Amino acid sequence: MVDVAAIFKAYDVRGVVPDELDESVARAAGAAFVEVLDVLAGPGAVVIGYDMRPSSPALAAAFAEGVAGTGVDVIDIGLASTDMLYFASGRLQLPGAMFTASHNPARYNGIKMCRAGASPVGAESGLRDIADLVAKAVAEPPVSVPAPGKVTRKNLLTAYADHLNDLVDLRDIRPLKVVVDAGNGMGGHTVPAVFATGPVEIVPLYFELDGDFPNHEANPLDPKNLVDLQAKVVEVGADLGLAFDGDADRCFVIDEQGAPISPSAITGAVAVRELAKHPGSAVIHNLITSHAVPELIAEHGGTPIRSRVGHSYIKQQMAETDAVFGGEHSAHYYFRDFWRADTGMLAALHVLAALGEQDKPASAVFAEYERYKASGEINSRVDDAAATVAAIEDTYAGRDGTTVDHLDGLTVDAGQWWFNVRASNTEPLLRLNVEAGDAATMERVRDEVLALITGKPVEEKN
Repeated sequence: MVDVAAIFKAYDVRGVVPDELDESVARAAGAAFVEVLDVLAGPGAVVIGYDMRPSSPALAAAFAEGVAGTGVDVIDIGLASTDMLYFASGRLQLPGAMFTASHNPARYNGIKMCRAGASPVGAESGLRDIADLVAKAVAEPPVSVPAPGKVTRKNLLTAYADHLNDLVDLRDIRPLKVVVDAGNGMGGHTVPAVFATGPVEIVPLYFELDGDFPNHEANPLDPKNLVDLQAKVVEVGADLGLAFDGDADRCFVIDEQGAPISPSAITGAVAVRELAKHPGSAVIHNLITSHAVPELIAEHGGTPIRSRVGHSYIKQQMAETDAVFGGEHSAHYYFRDFWRADTGMLAALHVLAALGEQDKPASAVFAEYERYKASGEINSRVDDAAATVAAIEDTYAGRDGTTVDHLDGLTVDAGQWWFNVRASNTEPLLRLNVEAGDAATMERVRDEVLALITGKPVEEKN
């Protein structure tokens, strides 16, 4: 029997198909989703989308059966990116479920759930209750109601593209050539619709929808998955490169020289653009983004608000503060104009607008938002994460000019450098991020902390 507790994570459902996630779990999840969100008494319908993975249509259909079996109607939008599902949830004011495993390998699938208006369903806001009901239903399947809800197909791709283009109008920018690597994921479905007209010439890479990912994993966070895009940008003399993950809710950016532009620089650039339209607004940034981000927000008249890592925390803070925008180090970007949901496509449009409104190349435009040297996220396997973090804190706490906080894991800030170390929610890993004013300092601090994590000194590089 499937271990339901193991596949329900902090923010979504994710597991190997069919060993950890199968149609019986999806069907039970549909019924539980209706009960926990009280859909029958509220909006009366649920919107469902799915990605290109071979298992996605069947899992989505099973979830729809579970929903309909409670008497609730289903709006099936078919193939979709995750941000397209959020669009549907926001536009239709319905709770939604997206079947995708995002950037994970082909054997995985999962469910991302939201309330009406794309509000998050996290561990503390319904996901644990859904998991408990699913576990009971898998053990003893319930009897469906006599009058099930109906399932209706609805194509929202054009409406989604039109909404994004209304938010960022590219018609007056200079012509741009842009290579897009969809990684055989849902960007291959949404990019042609979003860029159907206008001055942006798209050079497609791996637009064929294929959930087996024959070219590379749809995980742009791993540098090896950017190699083809970087080479193509240089080969065709493109102005920019964009890489989307499997469900196309995250976007990574490559400059004209083939060099990655950090998500923190993109966060800073988009924040400046949004503050120009909405002066004085709050902007959320998670605590792993570069210190350049809150500096830029403050310099442009905004209020920077620091958040824990994770979409449910950022969306909650955006709602509480009416923030206009939020950004994460992992290339998730959240917009008030998009129901506070994350959309890599809207971030990409902002990037293209920022570039196309001036004559400088991307490397020069976005260098203005890169002020410090960062390590990137470094994962280390540990036996006892809590003890390791405590030992690190003992080493650094109390040093002159050093502050410590525990908003999310352990953050140590010495002014000219800082680092954060936090435990993974799902694996025996510690995640380390270091930033400093220069590369030498960053590398020194990085290696010091890694030595504490691993229990052995980091080998010097020749």
